[in-house]
Amino acid sequence: MMRGFTFTWLSFAILFSGPIGHLGAQQLPREDVLDVPAITDQFSVSNVFQSNMVLQRDKPLHVWGWAAPGELIQVTFADNEASAEAGQDRAWRVTLPATAASSTPRPLTIKGKSDSVVLDNILVGDVWVLGGQSNMEFEIAKVENGALEIISANYPEIRILTVPYGQGPELKRGFARLQEWSDWSGRHFRKGYWDPCTPESVRELSAIGFTFARRVHKASNVPIGVIDASRGGTTVETWTPLTVLRELDSEPTRAKLAEFDMAVAEWDAEADLAKRVEQHRQWLERQSRDGNPIPADRREPPSDLRPGPMGNHNFPGHCYAGMIAPLAGLSIKGAIFHQGYNNAFDGSLGAEMYRDVFPEMIKAWRAAFNDSKLPFGILSLCTEGYPQTREDYCEKMFNAGIDIRAAQYRTFLDLYNAGDENVGFVSTYDLRRRWYHPQLKIPAGERIARWALASQYGFARQVEWKPPMLTSMEASEGALRLTLDTEVGDPEDGAIQGFAIAGEDRRFQPADVAYAEKGKDNRGRIQYDRKQLVLTSPLVPQPIHFRYAWGRNPLANLQAMGNKDLPFATQRSDDWRMEEAPLGVLGETVTLPISRADRNKIVEALRQQDRERRLAEARQLLEPAGEQ
Repeated sequence: MMRGFTFTWLSFAILFSGPIGHLGAQQLPREDVLDVPAITDQFSVSNVFQSNMVLQRDKPLHVWGWAAPGELIQVTFADNEASAEAGQDRAWRVTLPATAASSTPRPLTIKGKSDSVVLDNILVGDVWVLGGQSNMEFEIAKVENGALEIISANYPEIRILTVPYGQGPELKRGFARLQEWSDWSGRHFRKGYWDPCTPESVRELSAIGFTFARRVHKASNVPIGVIDASRGGTTVETWTPLTVLRELDSEPTRAKLAEFDMAVAEWDAEADLAKRVEQHRQWLERQSRDGNPIPADRREPPSDLRPGPMGNHNFPGHCYAGMIAPLAGLSIKGAIFHQGYNNAFDGSLGAEMYRDVFPEMIKAWRAAFNDSKLPFGILSLCTEGYPQTREDYCEKMFNAGIDIRAAQYRTFLDLYNAGDENVGFVSTYDLRRRWYHPQLKIPAGERIARWALASQYGFARQVEWKPPMLTSMEASEGALRLTLDTEVGDPEDGAIQGFAIAGEDRRFQPADVAYAEKGKDNRGRIQYDRKQLVLTSPLVPQPIHFRYAWGRNPLANLQAMGNKDLPFATQRSDDWRMEEAPLGVLGETVTLPISRADRNKIVEALRQQDRERRLAEARQLLEPAGEQ
């Protein structure tokens, strides 16, 4: 993953022709196999409506498509009928009354003046949208224990749809049904079709999405539809409407937009083509000089004008325009979202922009689906790289991905504390693997399903989902005392690890953690309060702030007590930028983004902190032996 290199986000996106992620290869229309286009010239219904789909229960049903201007369209489902005329732009839209859940297959009929469409085997239940990047896309066939899930995936009342890659700048009104080519995998993926869940159809579905759907379906006993609208190698700003981004009072967001706008203004498609033609001419000369054959498909020079920055799927707003906008107006139950990797390339500026944009993205998705209270579940950024240890603890605190993870939790916490009863959050940092696609996806899907079942399906008494939450922090007598809302501990009953503390010098060191004493019992034995943690370090005499799980693949083990599998989320009490901790390494003023040389200075300072701690621990270990 290009360790040791520093890029701005835009330079990274331009340098690499395809995003990060196994399903993140650039779309190559010339190699896609098209079945049904997004919009036809004749009478048609949007491809989001097909045989085998699930319609959302208990909400008005919006159905739309295209026909001749002025043509009357009648739509019938479950003994309800509605009609509308197509406008001058050929678009029509009808709304049917809300319908209760039903596992009885029924037809949806759309009639025009001389044509009609009958969609069969339609169920009514709950529809969930899956969003994010490649760790949400990552298909069930490639995860640990995925084969077991596949052979047992006989769920006729679960229906699945994967949206083809699409992008802006204009808002797309529909998506095609096609076999979409992936450069990464070197094969086609079936996109744009609703299918019943079978061992054959489920293989390419999001592992998290499948696990989520399976759990929710079996517990709720209603049909479940999942729509995977994720794409590898994407950023939070591409999933947010451009109009929303331009209205944000956010300095890092304005800077990002200005960076893209400048790149667009400076792009010269003709000059680019001329350069490529010259490169092709030089290549032909070398091939001829060296006596190498020239393949038939490479004899002619390029003639296409490339779109430049506007062709970048991560141009702000592009994935919203191409993959969410075609679904806008559909009645759904909720959404779950797993993303963050690509925003980590911009250091603290990227994390600060994420913090500003992410809540606005959630708001925009809720608006797209006509529900300001739409349930929205957040899965935190997953792990990447070798695990953090006591030996390299401080060094591995320097990673913007940690800040992204903390921003995700902060977004959840702000919404939750403001009274949002339909926002959820689960950590995934403990589902660790070194690869940036950790293949422990089934447990991640289980966790977000617990949130949905507890908060949306009436299982709050049987299933817990909410992570332990900090209620207060107090600094006194060389320690930090944290109070949580529930009892916590290491599930293996070992020492609690994962906290770091720092003083005014911003030099974090891993903390020793003990439960606060609350008194003695009638036999004189000390009683401990498992909701209160006392953090200390001999190297931090006056701590003022803490961080927890502050590693990309963190050394952290705190969970709610009672085998609940509810990790304490990545978080911190300070607001120091990663480039400004420890204090003073780069001087009094730090200009972002920093250079590779400055990055190396900070990393070396953190390594020195690790060395100092290891020496202090060695002295402590050897001193008693020397005194004997």
